[in-house]
Amino acid sequence: MGSPLPGAVGDGDSAGFFSRGSLHDAHDKRHQLVMGRAQPLCAKALLGLGQGWRTSCGVAAGGAGGVRSTSTVDEGDQMRVDSGGVGIEYDVSGEGQPIVLIHGFPDTGRLWRHQVPALAEAGFRVIVPDLRGYGRSDKPDAVEAYKIAALAGDVLAVMSDAGVPRAHVVGHDWGAGLAWALAALASDRVDHLAVLSVGHPTTFRAGDGFEQHEKSWYMLLFQFPGVAEEWLSGNGWANFRAWSRHPDADAVIAELESSGALTPGLNYYRANIPPKAWLSPGRALPPIEIPAMGIWSSGDVALTERQMTDSARNVTGPWRYERLDGAGHWMQLEAPDEVNRLLLEFLSR
Repeated sequence: MGSPLPGAVGDGDSAGFFSRGSLHDAHDKRHQLVMGRAQPLCAKALLGLGQGWRTSCGVAAGGAGGVRSTSTVDEGDQMRVDSGGVGIEYDVSGEGQPIVLIHGFPDTGRLWRHQVPALAEAGFRVIVPDLRGYGRSDKPDAVEAYKIAALAGDVLAVMSDAGVPRAHVVGHDWGAGLAWALAALASDRVDHLAVLSVGHPTTFRAGDGFEQHEKSWYMLLFQFPGVAEEWLSGNGWANFRAWSRHPDADAVIAELESSGALTPGLNYYRANIPPKAWLSPGRALPPIEIPAMGIWSSGDVALTERQMTDSARNVTGPWRYERLDGAGHWMQLEAPDEVNRLLLEFLSR
């Protein structure tokens, strides 16, 4: 819960959000199959090696690289793409301008089940992946496999496989941190950006004085393999239920148990925000030049309002902030009508 991305782009091998070292280790020499042919993984270009920070991550038309199995119309089309040897499952519903919905910890694409029908009915093509480590997607064993570079590469692989050169991107929790990164470093692939709960990585670190650090205490606990897993799952998942206040706790726990996704989910924290990362501010991301909207809910136990509102400092394009009173961290489930209304207003412009 909450985005474990408090730093900005680091130098060399320093720990931190979207560090040059982590991107290079994950992707500099790796290729993936997209559209049935080998292409350099776009995350490599995000490094800005010899080309500055920004990049152009092209896509061929009419994706044909994924393995598809079509389900009912209500469930959408279920698809799978290979991203550097890791299978990523994603669903596609509706027709029209594409939107990518990115979930976070400890969820799957199911988190967006109240948003998908509303967006599809409004004339959007809604693309919803299960991030690596979750749901039907592959779950690599290595902690390093969950670095932010790999996650960015997965989303871009999904878009390329779906034949989508540019899309609206909506993210929540970890998905919000990833969405911020994509909008900053692959801005040619992102049309509008909407982030739920988690503000810009730079302002997340600044937070609200010490208050955001207090709310992020669990990120240190999650660094301890075995200990964190036991703390969360012991005694019938009592600590997970009490700490997260997840409105869909029973279903989420059942999914974590059946798919073995707990350790992969915790590996997001271990791969990207080790304790040392809190000691260095890292390098600032490029400003967000596209239209962006941040939504924060007053019942969020893990995130302050200021880390979202101060995100405006890192946005040079149109910025919109919306506050939902009463809803908790999972506003998509607790206030779905309000979330849908805000997304449709913002993305339909």
